[in-house]
Amino acid sequence: MTNPSTFERMRAEIEDSFDEELELEIDDSRLEALAAEYSDGDGDALLDRRTYFRELFRLQHELIRLQDWVVHKKLKVVVIFEGRDAAGKGGVIKRITQRLNPRVCRVAALPAPNERERTQWYFQRYAQHLPAAGEIVLFDRSWYNRSGVERVMGFCTEEEVEEFFRSVPEFERMLVRSGIILIKYWFSITDEEQQMRFQMRIEDPMKQWKLSPMDVESRRRWEAYTAAKEAMLDATDIPEAPWRVVRADDKRRARLNCIRHLLDQIAYDDVPKDPVVLPDRVRNADYIRHPVPDDKYVPEAY
Repeated sequence: MTNPSTFERMRAEIEDSFDEELELEIDDSRLEALAAEYSDGDGDALLDRRTYFRELFRLQHELIRLQDWVVHKKLKVVVIFEGRDAAGKGGVIKRITQRLNPRVCRVAALPAPNERERTQWYFQRYAQHLPAAGEIVLFDRSWYNRSGVERVMGFCTEEEVEEFFRSVPEFERMLVRSGIILIKYWFSITDEEQQMRFQMRIEDPMKQWKLSPMDVESRRRWEAYTAAKEAMLDATDIPEAPWRVVRADDKRRARLNCIRHLLDQIAYDDVPKDPVVLPDRVRNADYIRHPVPDDKYVPEAY
């Protein structure tokens, strides 16, 4: 039987795991406070915090069940997250991976290609990150960089873009035929919402690192990004791997809606598991635990 002190320790451990999400939410709260002067006062439309947390924790529990099913059935899952800068892709990816096993669910966020990679087949550096059996890979931006930032910023030619549009459907059909479950999300925000989020990053010292020179330039080229997005969706929305658009002006709703939709894309069930029994620790009479010198401990400032 669990004694009261052990129960309290277990309760504190559970509360600490919930605090991981609360720590992430603190950033959002600070940003909301900074955004007050840019707001139109329509705060009632935002999803209330209690509902958000309740649903998030429920969906994260379902993600764990899905993870177990992916391992059990040796599935291969790829989820692509695309959208404008500050659309909230990173936020939903954090909530998906937060309680999952990083050996099962991992994030691929590739930097700009180096000199050697620029001479390779375009899809080559992405292909090496595709999952093996029993794995989920979340692409925080993907091969669709070519039809987005590379096209708008002039890092590739229009001929290369056209070749990309010809190749993507065949590449993705090949992935699906190989047994990969491919899911694609576009996070959609309004012009006004991106402006506000960029402004908040400028005002917040803890968020300024997120605002790169490329992000700043993307504001000026809003219409060019819109045209590029429309061309991309039109050319690459195929039955085998259709695009799904997430309305992302409300970050909390966007996260919940995306996770719920993701869960609906794969039929999963509980995985049978043998009960885990914690064995008694072996105790040897000649075992001596040597003390750690005081100067080896980290100072306890808290």
